Amino acid sequence: MLNQEASLDLMFKALADPTRREIIARLAGGEASVSELARPFDMSLPAVHQHLQVIAEAGLMNWSKEGRVRRCRLEPRALDRAAGWIMQRRALWNRRLDALGRHLKEGKT
Repeated sequence: MLNQEASLDLMFKALADPTRREIIARLAGGEASVSELARPFDMSLPAVHQHLQVIAEAGLMNWSKEGRVRRCRLEPRALDRAAGWIMQRRALWNRRLDALGRHLKEGKT
């Protein structure tokens, strides 16, 4: 099992690429085959497959094989890790900015 830091690194790596974000957005609409996901992109099927591997390694999707067709399915709960990390940072900065605001206000009176 990956530690939390490594898991977040993989997640943000997957989300950093516009092609992968577009694939994730497409999967948010429902399960799709690799061929269906590759259709709108001007790249080879192996290149799309590499993007899908990064997404899967980040835990953002699962895939299954039905005969010769590989189906991809989004794992939306995986984004909870990234959202939690972001919310922790937001809360920290809100506290810091509130403290700065109080400090500046006290300095003016």
